[in-house]
Amino acid sequence: QVQLVESGGGVVQAGGSLRLSCAASGRTFSTLAMGWFRQAPGKEREFVAAINLSGDRTYCTDSVNGRFTISRDNAKNTVYLQMNSLKPEDTAVYYCAARPVYSSRSYYYGENDYGYWGQGTQVTVAS
Repeated sequence: QVQLVESGGGVVQAGGSLRLSCAASGRTFSTLAMGWFRQAPGKEREFVAAINLSGDRTYCTDSVNGRFTISRDNAKNTVYLQMNSLKPEDTAVYYCAARPVYSSRSYYYGENDYGYWGQGTQVTVAS
């Protein structure tokens, strides 16, 4: 069983930055492909970013590409989401997700690709 705990959310002014962290336990972290999703009020959960086992392959959705960066530290069992140039439309609950994999090159961007989820952390961007 994998446990995921997000942190780092909060309230920030438009144009500001936040870094989210997700600490994983219960399984060797270097065997987990990781992703970030978000859910805004009244909307469905959507993909934000994904990273493969070694961290050398990443993928971000178009709306955050160039502003958000996903990274991981396998020694600290943690995945990060650096969010810069935040916009009010980035306001959402952000969720960390994990998938045990065996291929170091794979990342995943489908919600159904992930079997483990954190509880979420609120990000509010004020205009």
